Amino acid sequence: MKKIYIAFLLAGASLMASAQATFDVLKLSETELSGTSRYMSMAGAFGALGGDASSVNINPGGIGVYRSSDISATMNLNFLSTKSNSGDNLTDTKFWFNNVAYVGSMKIDNDFFRYFNWGFSFNRIKSFNRRYQGGYGISNYSLTNKIADNLREGGWINDDLSVSYYDHGDYYDRNPYYETSAPWLGILAYQSYLLNENTDGSLFGLANNGTTGTANYYVEEQGHTDEYNITLGGNFKNTVFWGLNFGITDLRFDSYQYYGEDLDNAEIFDYRYGDGSTTLGYAGYDFQTFQETRGTGYNFKMGVIVKPINQLRIGAAFHTPTYYDMKDLYKVQSGFDLLVNGESEMFQGNTETGEEGYYDEYRYTIKTPWRFIGSLAVVPTSKGMISFDYEYVGANTMRCGDEGGYNYGDTEYKIKDQLQASHILRVGGEYRVTPNFSVRAGYSYQTSPVKDAVKEVANDNVDVVSSNYMYQYDKSNQYITCGLGYRYKKFYADAAYVHQTRTSQYHAYPGEMGEEIKDNNNKVSLTLGFRF
Repeated sequence: MKKIYIAFLLAGASLMASAQATFDVLKLSETELSGTSRYMSMAGAFGALGGDASSVNINPGGIGVYRSSDISATMNLNFLSTKSNSGDNLTDTKFWFNNVAYVGSMKIDNDFFRYFNWGFSFNRIKSFNRRYQGGYGISNYSLTNKIADNLREGGWINDDLSVSYYDHGDYYDRNPYYETSAPWLGILAYQSYLLNENTDGSLFGLANNGTTGTANYYVEEQGHTDEYNITLGGNFKNTVFWGLNFGITDLRFDSYQYYGEDLDNAEIFDYRYGDGSTTLGYAGYDFQTFQETRGTGYNFKMGVIVKPINQLRIGAAFHTPTYYDMKDLYKVQSGFDLLVNGESEMFQGNTETGEEGYYDEYRYTIKTPWRFIGSLAVVPTSKGMISFDYEYVGANTMRCGDEGGYNYGDTEYKIKDQLQASHILRVGGEYRVTPNFSVRAGYSYQTSPVKDAVKEVANDNVDVVSSNYMYQYDKSNQYITCGLGYRYKKFYADAAYVHQTRTSQYHAYPGEMGEEIKDNNNKVSLTLGFRF
């Protein structure tokens, strides 16, 4: 379709609501299976084992298991594949170093306090890289109707939305309750002729009982969460191993989201009569949202491993939330093409704000879920072992607030109402084939943190960003892993293969027919290390 663009560069005004969106906060707080190759090849089931550079970030008590110093680096090659029910399979390949670590060990000449250890590490705990697309048929309803419904509920009429973008700062000051009904998307839709007017100034969308058409979407996400850790720990009588961990996180998330509709028999404002009347015709339009999110945070972890007998290890760890300081920037753009009976174009024009538009940063805070990990490992012989981890993630304990740290009450209510605790089960095993060569395998499964009632297609009570109605969440996430290990004197090399299957749900807006998104990602990694 021929597109005429109206663009808004949104920061402070729209981002108050973006910081409050439940599923945006959930996405930014997620982690994934990542670390050294040995750790990943056993699906991360290391909470009761320790002695690995990544294990100390699950259970800091694992640093107490070390009896020598260690330095290592891990590189990954990731093959990403994502497909919706209706769209093509989109693939990508990424390479990065996801773990670099050093552990120092000092033997203590004491019968009780045997070792004191310390460590420094870099870990990529989450990659946001993902692309997916799709489309489906729609009838009798449109995103424009959803926008109009929200505007009516908030008491917004046409006069409120006719302000020019360059005056939006004054408009924001005059309307302190803007966040309740997403007016910035309403302004964009209104100025793109996508909303029609009743005689009382209230608004309604393009679709009516005879409207049919198609909707298409495309989402591209990039970025990562990196964590830098300092860990201290020790060894009491080779029976109790303890550790404390302080982490600093760096988050970068960029996304591009496209949503468009092509509607036949749409209700279009007819400017020819000047009385607010509408006429039937073709309406094609799209919204494009560009988002940049940056954040820094910190957290604390503590853990212990107890070895009552040589064949049994028991581990427990607690992770505080990560306390983030965040900042966002949005750009939202609309393209439209309106025709009467396919014969004549109703509207022409071109408005671009470009670099002269209004720029600003909006700052807010996030508190991610707290986590508890319980672990059990059985080491029946010197050749083999099997380990189990259970992790409780309190997703409904997340919080979001203003720059001063004061929680947003509406967001807190939504998080409690829509989210629940998530559970992660991990199992892994290792068998030493020869003194130098080992084989490993593992499995991990994570339940959805979203309540069943929210997963219903017709659910219309979902918290979304004011300038972007799209939301997405994970329904399940599992990993199947395997790997090899080689030891020669002080040198070691580990390799891992990780297959991730993730099922997610996509909605263009609350109450709209959703699509299932499936990831089938494959990762190969290599860790090289030296103990001394």
